[in-house]
Amino acid sequence: MSDVVSDKPYHFVPPYHGRWWPKFFQACLPSYLGRAWGITHVECRGLDRLRGSIAAGHGVLLAPNHPRGADPFVIGWLSRAVGQPFFCMASWHLFMDGGLQAWALRRMGAFSIFREGMDRTAVNTAIEILVAAERPLVIFPEGTVSRANDRLNPLMEGTALIARSAAKRRAKTSPPGEVLIHPVALRYRYRGDVRRAIEPVLEEIERRLTWRTQPDAAPLNRIEKIADALLGLKELEYMGQPQQAGLGERQTRLIEHILQPLEAEWVKGEASGHVVARVKRVRGAILPGLIKGDLDDNEIARRWRQLGDCTLAQQLGWYPPGYLNADSPSDRILETVERFEEDLSGHVRTHRPFSVLIDVGEPIAVAAERDRHAATDPLLESIEHGLKAMLERPAGETTAQEQNLVTA
Repeated sequence: MSDVVSDKPYHFVPPYHGRWWPKFFQACLPSYLGRAWGITHVECRGLDRLRGSIAAGHGVLLAPNHPRGADPFVIGWLSRAVGQPFFCMASWHLFMDGGLQAWALRRMGAFSIFREGMDRTAVNTAIEILVAAERPLVIFPEGTVSRANDRLNPLMEGTALIARSAAKRRAKTSPPGEVLIHPVALRYRYRGDVRRAIEPVLEEIERRLTWRTQPDAAPLNRIEKIADALLGLKELEYMGQPQQAGLGERQTRLIEHILQPLEAEWVKGEASGHVVARVKRVRGAILPGLIKGDLDDNEIARRWRQLGDCTLAQQLGWYPPGYLNADSPSDRILETVERFEEDLSGHVRTHRPFSVLIDVGEPIAVAAERDRHAATDPLLESIEHGLKAMLERPAGETTAQEQNLVTA
């Protein structure tokens, strides 16, 4: 996983409201998706649901799952299909190089969010977009790329906060308006030979481990052996010796061994939530001093080591226990090998051809107030339920209301 943490002062990047550049980039999408991401076929379902919400003048929030780095551009295809540009909340690190990517992202409708703290400007901008209902807003509620095609990670609370705040304001307009959330399920499928695609990556990792390559071994066995070795190396580094237990238990132990001391130092021992939420809290406490720039060299180096530990804990959390077994779809094998490659090298080679299904779910009306008697946020539960139902449905299964397809 590429490190996206920076000690540079944060500067908000506002959204671009023009329409010419979004149309230009939409026209370039088919060739770009194929060249950069290996995506050669796109199918959209449920377009009439989204078109109806837009035509009715509602504030529309799109909440997609986030399995791949290509997702914002795939959502651009949905924008192209409904003939309406979107705004999209994007991590600030994507704008940091100040080059062509930052320039293009903003003109496609993206604006920045500082993920390691409370970015009130970004939150207020998102609320204003939904209140004005100028165009739909895209927020990835998982918060970061999961690289899990058919699994959903816990959703971050900010999505519900933004939607409810906007609903409260729209309810006071004349005439009163609504805010609707459409869950959007993104399902990728590799259409090539998975074994041939992963072979060069597995060979490269095996050589890196000083092993002989094992081209005749079953891919699942090779993956499990590599996972055991890589986890053992980190256990040796952090815990003094490899641990004796199943991979899932060892993974959990190492995450706790890394995060608990950091949480004790920086966030008063707060350890609730998924690994992503825990890492976000710790990073949010460590970074302000680095950004301020008044620390001595030893403390700067110590904090960067701690941020590196946070990155490792989050990397470990992206390998769901039980994700791979003899009955797993082949795409999970490819995803796992891609995780290995990204975590070891910081990049992932492009495999092709991929197809992607964009499934727009039923709209969820947002209430202005949260039910305080509910143990968990009902709005997040509704989004999660909608996404999981679409992700669990076989890709070839459609309902009578979902026959409106756009294919490329």
